[in-house]
Amino acid sequence: MKSILFFCGCLLACGASAQPGIDEMQRARSDLAADFFSLFDLSLVIATLLGLTGAAKIYQNWQAGKDRIDSDVAAWFYAAFFMLLAGAFLKALFGI
Repeated sequence: MKSILFFCGCLLACGASAQPGIDEMQRARSDLAADFFSLFDLSLVIATLLGLTGAAKIYQNWQAGKDRIDSDVAAWFYAAFFMLLAGAFLKALFGI
């Protein structure tokens, strides 16, 4: 009985003192958080560029007298909106 208790005590002592990877996991999480915020900002910049490009193209088509600009407005708007939602969704998904 003493040998079993001694063996279990040794296993617990070895397991408690040697948890590999905890520091590395914390460092990886902080690196992911730092990189993710820069990627979230990048998604905002891409959404802004899509919105500005879409506005310029729609204005150009409108001034040229094209009749069917409604589908262009919807396409550019939803492209920018998708980029905004993708950044927010990934932020919520990773819990950062």
